Amino acid sequence: MGRGAWLRGHPCRVAGARGRHRGGDPGAADARRGDRPVRGDRRGRTSDTRRSRRLAAEDFGGRRVLPAREGRMMVKKPRKGDELVFLPLGGVGEIGMNCALYGFGPEDDRRWLMVDCGITFASEFDEPGVDLIYPDLRFIEEDRRSLVGIVITHAHEDHFGALLELWPRLKAPLWMTPFAAGLLEAKGAAEGGTGEIPINRYTAGDTIRLGEFEIEAVSVAHSIPEACSLAIRTPLGTVIHTGDWKVDPTPVTGWTTDFDRFRALGDAGVRALINDSTNVLRDGSSPSESEVAASLAEIIAAAPHRVCVTTFASNVGRIRAVAEAAAKADRNLVVMGRAMRRAIDVAKECHLLDGLPEFLDDEAYGYLPRDKVVALLTGSQGESRAALARIAAGEHRNVAMSAGDTMIFSSRTIPGNEKSVNAIQNALAAKGVKIVTDRDALVHVSGHPRRGEMAMLYEAVRPEVSVPVHGEALHLAVHADFARSLGVKEIGRALNGHMLRLAPGPVEEIDEVFVGRLFRDGNLLTRPDESGARERRKASFAGVVAVSLVIDAKGNALADPAVALVGIPAEDERGRPFRDAVETAASATLEGLPRPKRKDAALVADAVKRAVRGAVNERWGKKPIVEVMVSVI
Repeated sequence: MGRGAWLRGHPCRVAGARGRHRGGDPGAADARRGDRPVRGDRRGRTSDTRRSRRLAAEDFGGRRVLPAREGRMMVKKPRKGDELVFLPLGGVGEIGMNCALYGFGPEDDRRWLMVDCGITFASEFDEPGVDLIYPDLRFIEEDRRSLVGIVITHAHEDHFGALLELWPRLKAPLWMTPFAAGLLEAKGAAEGGTGEIPINRYTAGDTIRLGEFEIEAVSVAHSIPEACSLAIRTPLGTVIHTGDWKVDPTPVTGWTTDFDRFRALGDAGVRALINDSTNVLRDGSSPSESEVAASLAEIIAAAPHRVCVTTFASNVGRIRAVAEAAAKADRNLVVMGRAMRRAIDVAKECHLLDGLPEFLDDEAYGYLPRDKVVALLTGSQGESRAALARIAAGEHRNVAMSAGDTMIFSSRTIPGNEKSVNAIQNALAAKGVKIVTDRDALVHVSGHPRRGEMAMLYEAVRPEVSVPVHGEALHLAVHADFARSLGVKEIGRALNGHMLRLAPGPVEEIDEVFVGRLFRDGNLLTRPDESGARERRKASFAGVVAVSLVIDAKGNALADPAVALVGIPAEDERGRPFRDAVETAASATLEGLPRPKRKDAALVADAVKRAVRGAVNERWGKKPIVEVMVSVI
């Protein structure tokens, strides 16, 4: 199966859309949904009420789907031995790579539901040369017949970025919102491949039935359109998996958080709340995206010359805010970066960017007056190949910045990217470009809840159990204390690979399973111990020495050692070449071995390796990677 994705029909068509959605015309979208049948959509919508209700309960991609507030819930009574368990495979004790399993049934016959399947980004320090990191899903791959489905909460890479690679290993029914489906299709087309990933689409307000699970999608605000929390009903109770969310009553585009629905769920009883911990260290509540939009409009209107804005490509609300600010200031908007253009194309198909002026390509940048242009570009995290890095280095073919121009970083710097982002900001500042970050003005707001927002959700839901997720160890510990302070009686302390029983009985850890990581390294997908990343890291600190020896059958040297040095200083502090030291150590070691041992190529290689490493360490104070090849002629 290839890495590409293949979707049928328009990526943003789905029946039964619910939730408040800003930035498009839901009525117009509804009018278009019935124009032709699409796999995974309810077919042949009519205005007839009885027919609409019958269609609402139709088979939807092999499973039944009901609007959440219509029809009768189909949760059965539990059987003897049934358990409801939570098993995170990523995203707990770390930021990113979110992937969780919910299990239902007796220990020897569980059915599993997967929520999200994301990636995390490699550290240049710890995993040099690694492009992306995926969760190792070996546990569920080996039992994939028990996986009843995969539901994606939203289209951020840390929640859906591993699908193209890992879905072919699982081949379970996949459910996504229309915007997420559109992004997956565009990503698959860009990365190539011929594989098919059949996608079922859902929207806020829908309920999906997968095995013993009934999953209701509840709209939440976030920094990407169509984010949903999931209310997962089972015979042993309801669990709410929040995904990423925040409170924003006035988003620029996208849904608001449906507290009426959360309160109704709380009234019915919620066993456990699996909740986002990302911003638990911050008090109060986050500003609204509409406040960021107003601030961006002021900065752009006041700028004397060119303005460039870098942000996350998936933040469609921010894209709309910049576009509206540019139009208000009588400026043209130029778009740069493939990821940005891809997100804009999908957002347009989903009617999230209706009513805006034309988005221009970067070729137009140089032809526009300096006070008539705003550029929207990727690269806010200092990515070396992104548009921003090339502009800062003066290497972009069509775009340049000069003294008096303004560069707005409408984003936060993800931990680990500070050095590369600072380098770009310094390069631009050296050109006389004005730098604006969230330290200077309200140009960015997080998509995750602070404590005040979290308290609102706990008050609405009133869970019996809180399980903090989506955070590092400190976030999880603080979240647990915070939930306890709000009156939650039980705290489930989750860790990747640790299985928590949520019901029946008190929450407790009952098992531990294998969890790991997979490295996307060029064209390869490998496990860490097979990737060579550890050796690369060591080589970056202490270099590599390669020695080639040619001996005869009696162990006599037939030539001087051939030496190659990579990342090794030319000379030591006394001016002696390291190459000479390596050659001397190799020759002396060979000559010093007893003749019988010289005939053993493996023994010779090991002895020379130890001698060369010691010789370099003695003069340099570092132990390089040493490779010795012995040829016997």
